[in-house]
Amino acid sequence: MLTRWDPFAPLSEMSRLHDLARQSQSFRPAVDIVESPDAFEVRAEIPGMKAEDIHIDVEKNVLTLRGERQLEETTEGTDYKRVERSYGTFTRSFTLPETVDDEQIEAKLTDGVLTVRLPKREAPSARRIEVAS
Repeated sequence: MLTRWDPFAPLSEMSRLHDLARQSQSFRPAVDIVESPDAFEVRAEIPGMKAEDIHIDVEKNVLTLRGERQLEETTEGTDYKRVERSYGTFTRSFTLPETVDDEQIEAKLTDGVLTVRLPKREAPSARRIEVAS
């Protein structure tokens, strides 16, 4: 069998390996933040992830979203020729306003979109302190 020589094959392979290495390091999901009269919503695009692979923390008025999207396993006899989707770990952090009730935060994952609902509470009001004489 005669095989045609492709002088660009080594470059294409190096490019593919470089793309795989770059993509496997981390990715940054796109996020929208929406405000309504009673809550804020953080919506993050994370297609292909399961709810158990996502971790959400609130500490000192900072909301942190973490997770890892794994590269799919190839089956025997198949090989990636091009990888454009992002894989790896991600961390996104957002400072919350004082009006967020961090005890009532809810999160759900639907159709590849993580929605974190941050209900509002009354803003702490200033109070006057009398000075005794």
